[in-house]
Amino acid sequence: MMWAKTITGNFANVIHGLNANHLTDQVIQRSKRMILDTLGVGLLGTNTEVCHKVTQYSKIYSSDISSTIWGHLDFRLPPLYAAFVNGVAVHSMDFDDTWHPATHPSGAVLPAVIALSEAFPQKKKISGLDLLLAFNVGIEVQGRLLRFSSEARNIPKRFHPPTVVGTMGSAAACAKLLALDQLQCKNTLAIAASYAGAPLANAATQTKPLHVGNAAKHGLEAACLASQGLQGNKQILDMESGIGAFYTDYNPQTLPTLQSYPWLLDQQDVAIKRFPAHLGTHWVADAASSVRRKLVESNNLLPLDKIEKIILRVPEVKYVNRASPTSEHEARHSFQFVACSALLDGSMSVQSFTSENIHRPALRELLCKTQLEHPPDNTPSFESLYCELSVVLQDGNVISDRCDTFYGHWRKPLKKEDLEKKFQSNVSSILPAEATEGIIETVYNLEKVEDCSVLSTFLSGQSARALLEKLRFL
Repeated sequence: MMWAKTITGNFANVIHGLNANHLTDQVIQRSKRMILDTLGVGLLGTNTEVCHKVTQYSKIYSSDISSTIWGHLDFRLPPLYAAFVNGVAVHSMDFDDTWHPATHPSGAVLPAVIALSEAFPQKKKISGLDLLLAFNVGIEVQGRLLRFSSEARNIPKRFHPPTVVGTMGSAAACAKLLALDQLQCKNTLAIAASYAGAPLANAATQTKPLHVGNAAKHGLEAACLASQGLQGNKQILDMESGIGAFYTDYNPQTLPTLQSYPWLLDQQDVAIKRFPAHLGTHWVADAASSVRRKLVESNNLLPLDKIEKIILRVPEVKYVNRASPTSEHEARHSFQFVACSALLDGSMSVQSFTSENIHRPALRELLCKTQLEHPPDNTPSFESLYCELSVVLQDGNVISDRCDTFYGHWRKPLKKEDLEKKFQSNVSSILPAEATEGIIETVYNLEKVEDCSVLSTFLSGQSARALLEKLRFL
């Protein structure tokens, strides 16, 4: 293979050239965990108000080719809109995985490749290994692009990263699944770049989940347009006015050679969330739970009347600093809310963000006593941030604890049984038990599955025993 003269050409060569033999065992294992987790949070997300709204909107689009809408037996959409709705579902509660440098990698890619895989003609089956490879190409491209800027290492300030790198990752994954040639891969990246970018100001609103749905949809659209011969700038990754437009310190590098290709997912795992909120709040929850254990009295209740103030030492992240959140989306982006909830309840869960819990008088009382401090050594990076929580009592005593690594972070990954528990509890109200088991078994054996359409069948809620029989791989 000729070595490309441009970064864009080099990316196109790698996207085109990577094959299943390049996948390592660890990359396969880690990506299967990501896939299972993403399907679980996406299925749970189908119940959210924002997901209902975009589903209603998308019903105006109908076509002969259609893909599964997760959690729906009787309703399908064209692949683009299936990718959009399922992508919105994945991020609708901020329950999806987070990587370093900061982005939500899976939600932008998985809905797109699953929707696209259903659009192939019957005779061209897409295998589980095809799906795994395309998914990993999409994850890899995101990680490489994020490393072209040191700004990207920190929690974002101006734009939401999935709208930039997620769109490019989805595009690369779809180009891979469509087996596009190098020129078409270059054009895919160029087209996708023109769909990239959305401001961070929409964080903590119903619009933020659209960022991930759009990344999935636009990446798929870019690959489909490139497959039709549509052309864009062949140096989109090389130029300051290309993807460089999003970063002030953009410094693109060529990728490693394809011989024993070193995947970033091998070097850097993702964080998988135990409750649906901004990743930064997960340090807060663990610190607050520890302080609560030291504070509670024999009746297991927090001595509210004895608390003078709560001090939270966290990095400065403006969009997660919300002193009195009023909606679930604001609560999911509030250091203060998560600290007070975890102090009151001992732990966080999906239920913590119900309207009833957000507006509890006891919680409101604690929020009024809470203040943030930003120690200079507490940098806003998911690799290095910490949370120290101190409760100052009226008698002058101070009870403190500090969390450097929460359970679920890449330094302390969820055990397999906890990942499965999260999946099962997310999906239990959406799918029948047989379909739930079918998804777990399919994902765990994905590299051996001959036709990955079984996954979509289960995702729709069909619990056909015949399908389960088909899945007795071993």
